[in-house]
Amino acid sequence: MKFFKWLYPGIGIKRWVILASFGLGLTIVVALSAVQTISRNNVLLASFALAALIFGIFLVYMAIKNIVRTFVRALMPPSREDLASLVYESRQREYLARGPRIVAIGGGTGLSTLLAGLKLHSSNVTGIVTVTDTGGSSGRLRDDFDILPPGDIRNCLVALAESGPLIRDLFQYRFEEGSGLKGHSFGNLFITALSKVTGDFEQAIKESSKVLAIRGRVIPSTLQNVTLVAEFVDGKIIEGETNITEYGKSIKRVSLKPTDCPGTPEALEAIEDADLIIMGPGSLYTSILPNLLIKDILEKILESDALKIFVINAMTQPGETDHHSAYDHVQALISHTDPRLFDVSFMNVQVIPKSLLVKYKEKQSVPVKLNADEIRARGYEVVEGKMLQLDEQVRHDSEKLAKLIMDRYLQKTR
Repeated sequence: MKFFKWLYPGIGIKRWVILASFGLGLTIVVALSAVQTISRNNVLLASFALAALIFGIFLVYMAIKNIVRTFVRALMPPSREDLASLVYESRQREYLARGPRIVAIGGGTGLSTLLAGLKLHSSNVTGIVTVTDTGGSSGRLRDDFDILPPGDIRNCLVALAESGPLIRDLFQYRFEEGSGLKGHSFGNLFITALSKVTGDFEQAIKESSKVLAIRGRVIPSTLQNVTLVAEFVDGKIIEGETNITEYGKSIKRVSLKPTDCPGTPEALEAIEDADLIIMGPGSLYTSILPNLLIKDILEKILESDALKIFVINAMTQPGETDHHSAYDHVQALISHTDPRLFDVSFMNVQVIPKSLLVKYKEKQSVPVKLNADEIRARGYEVVEGKMLQLDEQVRHDSEKLAKLIMDRYLQKTR
């Protein structure tokens, strides 16, 4: 019988059960005798009974503590034997599970940065990722294996991961040498291999999510192999994300080829159920808009009652948003989609050090001009805040940005 397995040698339970039984028996016996002793007004015996009672309770406590420790050690990884930490993390997971249903839309480093902050406020986070990348490791794998580009998806998976740093670093590891391997990241190769083993790219993402123990979900915006097409102000039309950014001229309009690609069912469901929808930060024309050009995704966003936020980039992007002000970002977004796309725009007002400005100016990148009044004149709310992490580069701080967004969301729910 299964019960008798608890009596097997080496389990480390029997001794503590016996100790607990002895302590409990001692406590009961002493408690009963103490009543009689106190009733006889015998102070010496009463003191002895009290000491024996405390000792009995102590034995029960020690036995229970060690029984619990035995179970905890069996259920926890070997390196973690702190019961308080386990209880705290369990409570944290319960708290995050009650968090708002958040959908973040974009791609590149912008979306992964945002997701890393949002997972601290809710475990009901869905990242909807663009699949138009044609450069680097993702582009090579896309061409060689006829799969969707895995790079942006990998970054988002790692951003939401709860697994240890070793696994996260492994997924981000990029080979620097080796014929055929140079330039590829391990995570991209892992997702590609899984897609071939499972026969399904979407299933490969789900299995990768389990390996990384992510908090939330990562979903491609479409499962169809699509190409980004850009029309420039000089009339030139170029296909492919990498070719578009390398052309280096002002973009007039972008579109998808084919134009009727369907959104992923899980992405549509997530948008429909969302309490909060966030677009950006990230490359305006090559990371954010490709998701919104999918007709049924755009329709679901417009139908949603969720709070909709657009995070405007802090710096212009060479070959994509040269000379764009904050209002130009907004205008480009709604001219491709619909003026009802979002309710609130977020823009950075944190001062950028001159040393970084000089560095970025050499790359033809400058801070986005903040013309908040023009945006408000179009009927949008503007939230201005300090949301950057400034070290060797200018980028959004995941925790600062997520906190500002969640503070604005909580205002709506009050």
